[in-house]
Amino acid sequence: MASDRKKRTALDDEDEDADSLPRPREAPRQQAHAALSFKKRLKPDAVIMATIRALCRAEQEAKVEPRSLADLNLPHAFKEVADLSSNSVVTEIEKCILAAAKSILAGHGFGFNVPSRSSANQIYVPEIDRIVLKDKSSVREFANSSSVRKTAITTRVLQLIHQLCIKQIHVTKRDLFYTDVKLFQDQGQSDAVLDDVSCMLGCTRSSLNVVASEKGVVVGRLIFTEDGDRIDCTKMGVGGKAIPPNIDKVGDMESDALFILLVEKDAAFMRLAEDRFYNRFPCVIVTAKGQPDVATRLFLRKMKMDLKLPVFGLVDSDPYGLKILSVYMSGSKNMSYDSYNLTTPDIKWLGVRPSDLNKYKIPEQCRLPMTDQDIKTGKDMLEEDFIKKDPKWYAELELMVKTKEKAEIQALSSFGFQYLSEVYLPMKLQEKDWI
Repeated sequence: MASDRKKRTALDDEDEDADSLPRPREAPRQQAHAALSFKKRLKPDAVIMATIRALCRAEQEAKVEPRSLADLNLPHAFKEVADLSSNSVVTEIEKCILAAAKSILAGHGFGFNVPSRSSANQIYVPEIDRIVLKDKSSVREFANSSSVRKTAITTRVLQLIHQLCIKQIHVTKRDLFYTDVKLFQDQGQSDAVLDDVSCMLGCTRSSLNVVASEKGVVVGRLIFTEDGDRIDCTKMGVGGKAIPPNIDKVGDMESDALFILLVEKDAAFMRLAEDRFYNRFPCVIVTAKGQPDVATRLFLRKMKMDLKLPVFGLVDSDPYGLKILSVYMSGSKNMSYDSYNLTTPDIKWLGVRPSDLNKYKIPEQCRLPMTDQDIKTGKDMLEEDFIKKDPKWYAELELMVKTKEKAEIQALSSFGFQYLSEVYLPMKLQEKDWI
């Protein structure tokens, strides 16, 4: 009997060691059995809710002192923007035009002093966990053949914004492009100059009265007002409520949610909305349907600041999923000048993580081989400071590049269409399995 107990103990120890090592590939039936066994391990919802409530309480009680660039005494000068009123934007535009007129009268020609938004002029500041723009600029001259078109576009965009601010109206970026198609030629050119102008004037993009078309959506335990109308996001159906492009008209946020769930793709959002996941675990679910847009980033930040809720990120297990998450957290290089207003720090990476592929027994047919471009993107990201700062993020990305495998959130549907909402997410929350 004693020898049998020793054998069983030895076998148990071997099983524990095996759990800590990469598992060998198993047959599809074994994978399905192991994955579905997670459902049996789920505790009652009340127990999981207690875990989330404790996290929510800690988030709301934490005293976070916002730190600005000025507080850090860094060796570089930086360019940051702020929200300005329409009258202030008009004043700044007129200052730019007067400066250009004085330059012409002084014999220096027509041009604008434009901050550089190149990668070389950007830096990641770990103390505030975001990408910022250094204070370097150059003159965009009309007399220079390489910059004459861009100078003309800049002048036209300034004129159009001046009109919008005086009339107190808003237009989309597409509307702006169609005001002078022959000059702009491509919307990418007018969009890029719009960012330049925002940086020049020292104001946020939303201060220019030019907004992007509606892209992001929200559903769940959230009530807010939009231009005086009261919106209840539990009554928006499967499609959710479109996030308003003009965040200035959003206010009076109320919620009994315990967390915010940020989802990369529309398909996962619709699954969670249809399953009413936000009723089982009180939450607000948000998606930008892929690459995050300005309105969704502003809306997410406003929710975080007003409601003081933890934010969980659910993205694909590929380099682009991690890149999307990092844009919400640390900002994008394209809009580094406005990172203070657009970033939501301390988002917890819930899934789908590379280590989940073996842990949750994702079937072979659902694991996609990474392309050469995927691998290159992954290796490039391993060199980024915002990845290096977190050893756990770094280890996950390193595992992805090493195995050369990726998977989408929808890979979980191989175990059942509702596996995401009924098993995977509850198990993640139960085990506090986030980074």
